[in-house]
Amino acid sequence: MSTPFQPVVNFLPYQRRWIEDDSRFKIGMFSRQTGKTFTTGGECADDCFRGWIEDRRTRWVILSRGERQAAEMMTEVIKPFTKALYEVYNTLLKGGEPAFSEGEFRAPQESGPDAVYKALEVAFPNGSRITALPANPDTARGFSANVILDEFAFHAKSRDIWAALFPVISKGRQKLRVISTPNGKGNKFYELMTAQDSVWSRHVVDIYQAVAEGLDRDVDMLRRGMADEDAWAQEYELKWLDEASAWLDYDLISSCEGKSAGIPDLYMGGMCFVGVDIAARNDLFVIWVLELVGDVLVTREIIARRRISFAEQDDLLAGVMRRYRVVRVAMDQTGMGEKPVEDAKRRHGEDRVQGVLFSAATKLDLATTMKERFQDRRVRIPAGDAVLRADLHSIKSQVGVTGIRRLVADGDSDGHADRFWAGALAISAAELGEAVYEYEGVPGARSRWAPADDDDETVDGGRSGSGRGTW
Repeated sequence: MSTPFQPVVNFLPYQRRWIEDDSRFKIGMFSRQTGKTFTTGGECADDCFRGWIEDRRTRWVILSRGERQAAEMMTEVIKPFTKALYEVYNTLLKGGEPAFSEGEFRAPQESGPDAVYKALEVAFPNGSRITALPANPDTARGFSANVILDEFAFHAKSRDIWAALFPVISKGRQKLRVISTPNGKGNKFYELMTAQDSVWSRHVVDIYQAVAEGLDRDVDMLRRGMADEDAWAQEYELKWLDEASAWLDYDLISSCEGKSAGIPDLYMGGMCFVGVDIAARNDLFVIWVLELVGDVLVTREIIARRRISFAEQDDLLAGVMRRYRVVRVAMDQTGMGEKPVEDAKRRHGEDRVQGVLFSAATKLDLATTMKERFQDRRVRIPAGDAVLRADLHSIKSQVGVTGIRRLVADGDSDGHADRFWAGALAISAAELGEAVYEYEGVPGARSRWAPADDDDETVDGGRSGSGRGTW
């Protein structure tokens, strides 16, 4: 039987090669805007109609990187293909039209209530079905079906998803379709595309090949519009740019290492800026202390603790405030950080403690300021600290399928890049300069930081009496 696609869609040559490849394990690395999701969704819908005509059932599950992407795959690809194919072939079919529905997929958990995910589905009268879900280990092990992993390089926990999925589909003769643009080397998609002796049928189509085979795109306009050569090389030219995707590469990190950094005993009594990344359970609680020496921020101490109480975290911060001349503290206020920030403000002063609510935009701003400091060599970090290096290097810059740049940790560092964010917070505190505040001087008391021969002057020239001063 000739493919049902021909009367419905005029596919380009590289798309037809993908559709006509009936290999059990098929993987495609396609440039952005070349129709990889569209083409693979069409293959899936076609198989269901073939099964309907040939009186056999088939089952497909689409795992996308999130609920929104799963919904887009169903509403923008599967539904239009299904309706178009039904219009063409309804005279050959029995039992009525395919039915679209929205429901829930429930995954039992070892403890606690079931995990519930939004599931979109099209059911065919002969029993065939196509289901679209967000990808995670729960949904990956929940079906024995043909599977499409859409934009697999961007899936969180791609290796865990793979470990849950492959044993399920390998029990029968189910097909597996994996499609994506590259996203660095730290994911399962990279491993599948580059393995030497593999059973996979591989398809690679960059933007230049797609345009040469008839895709209507203005390459020069796209490149100018993107205005990011690293992102262009990865998203459109399909280059594996691991170092380019690292926010701080190893050369940049090592260029800012200093032998005197990270040694509290070498503290010179200067102004200090502190970043605090709040944590509970398995994440790290981190305090990063920077001393301003000239125009360089020198790391004096990095405190990292796992699974400690909030009371212990408060005590560690109080110790830092006693040991150093801290003029500003920037603390992660997101979620569980609300109470620690409130307590720190009450204990150490509203003007010295700043809460920072993390969002994608805030993180990008913090990380950009940090990167600029590193590039200008105006920060020093401890030399030879492999754990710190890995943590700083673990933050990756990704351009997601929506075209928006975001920062994510690659998961291979100790503590989900908590040291990175503590350092970024400390640098952001320094960018704000000195905290200005009101205070009441204690009669007859000398400032801790005043020169021994002058009880009335602080080292910054501020008077120790009542009034307005700076630290």
